[in-house]
Amino acid sequence: MRVKRIGKRLAMTDRKTKEPQNQSQIDDYNQHGGVTFGPWTSHIWRTDPRHLSFLMSRYKFISKMLAGRKKGLEIGCGDAAGTPIILQTVDSVYAVDFEPLVLNDAKERYRKAREDRVRFAVHDMVQGSVEESGFDSAYSLDVIEHIPQEHEDAFMRNIVSSLDEHAVCIIGTPNIAAEAYSSPGSKAGHINLKSAESLKALMERSFHNVFNFSMNDEVVHTGYSPMSHYLFSMGVGVKV
Repeated sequence: MRVKRIGKRLAMTDRKTKEPQNQSQIDDYNQHGGVTFGPWTSHIWRTDPRHLSFLMSRYKFISKMLAGRKKGLEIGCGDAAGTPIILQTVDSVYAVDFEPLVLNDAKERYRKAREDRVRFAVHDMVQGSVEESGFDSAYSLDVIEHIPQEHEDAFMRNIVSSLDEHAVCIIGTPNIAAEAYSSPGSKAGHINLKSAESLKALMERSFHNVFNFSMNDEVVHTGYSPMSHYLFSMGVGVKV
């Protein structure tokens, strides 16, 4: 197929695929261009692309657990690569992160995509709660392990203060049992790793019901947690 370069992408001059059922994908690509990752996800793609499948699987698990929710709060969205997976089951997401450079990049990419069901704000959850309330769901991936232990109660309290009484909250974090296999950079940033027991204990201070799950690579399970690389804890029903 002959092609011509348009900007930084290639557009198909024939505009007809050999199999008609694939034509919509070419048309979509010509109209919108390729998908662009943010800085965090681009680095994963370049240095350890299989890890991207693990990351997206974590978002998929959350999207399944929060299916049907109306108003979600994402704490530590980073470059928001996984947020569209949540939007497949949750009506809208308010995504916050304390890193302005990454968040502003995400805002611009979502603006170009004309995705208006996500709103972004620079916010440090340790310092205070978000200005809005009435969220029926919240989730946070790969954040709690970066929060000093002496600030984790403030972090959770500020999340909970924005939730309604029947809200669901999911926290995901690497397992402290896997620390021996982590990179030096990971060890430097992960200052508050949890076991399944300590993560559940933290969540039980804020929620009436807490359910733990484990994860190895892309697989979520309820198996023996010390042999799991990643942990989820889901709190249901806010303690007032």
